[in-house]
Amino acid sequence: MKTCVITARLLVRVHNCRSMAASTSLQKATKLQSLNGVFAVYKKEGPTSADVLNTLKLKLLEEAGMEQNLKRKKQILKVGHGGTLDNSASGVLVVGIGKGTKMLSNMLKGSKKYTTVGEFGKTTDTLDATGKVTEELSYDHIKKDDLIKILKKFSGNIMQVPPLYSALKKDGQRLSVLVKKGLPVEAKPARPVMVFNLELQNFSLPLFTLDIECGGGFYVRSLVSDIGKELSSCAHVKNLIRTKQGPFTLEEHALHEDKWTIDAIAESIQAGIPLLTEESSAKKIKLDTTSDIPQSDESNVDREGTKNIEGKVET
Repeated sequence: MKTCVITARLLVRVHNCRSMAASTSLQKATKLQSLNGVFAVYKKEGPTSADVLNTLKLKLLEEAGMEQNLKRKKQILKVGHGGTLDNSASGVLVVGIGKGTKMLSNMLKGSKKYTTVGEFGKTTDTLDATGKVTEELSYDHIKKDDLIKILKKFSGNIMQVPPLYSALKKDGQRLSVLVKKGLPVEAKPARPVMVFNLELQNFSLPLFTLDIECGGGFYVRSLVSDIGKELSSCAHVKNLIRTKQGPFTLEEHALHEDKWTIDAIAESIQAGIPLLTEESSAKKIKLDTTSDIPQSDESNVDREGTKNIEGKVET
């Protein structure tokens, strides 16, 4: 009899625990599906921006006790990002969740800040360290003062030729895909872009470090390559970090993977609301000075061709 009583009590406790767990999961799921807004995460080197979104999405669904096939057309959790970072780049990736995905196009029109390390003497087919070296030239003649002087040429409203390895399209196909297939591809014509600020932070041949603040549709890879050509050499991007996008900074706002939780994201969305309001006011002032610059018409895919929501290649 005593054994039966103990067993019954244990069964009651197990039932209560399961009920509490089910209640907690339901609360989490309800809170997750009520999230609507924009926040920032940290993207590390390696994965595509789409990979980051998938990882984030899976973590949130798992925490809420929900399952979903990411290949299904109709998603129970809608997320997207507001500007692709290449695989080899790291830094701020702005994410929209729920109705917040409709705000992502605004992120593309705001300013972005990057820190990049360029390397003189070598150029690659992708214009960054992931590509094959296509040319090597001397760089010993380059002086720090020469580089500083050249930077003035790349500040303000400038014309820029996008890289071949990009999501821009020709006859409905991405240039990067055509290049990988070995098909002949002509570079897109130069187009106007805006560089708000461009500063040299470090110079130690063959490396140089730049801080860049730019508008939408700007390619850091093209900038570094063009700088190499202007100095009678060649250059490619060795490292790239996006330190700011819109009002979101790397140090203050980008959530690292251990913070990709429902509660942390809810707090981040709330904290970002006043930031977005301030950014909107500041953006109007900047756009008044750059209204003649068309926004990028790049496809919403990354360089690997993975679809994302409202995202554009800008590195």
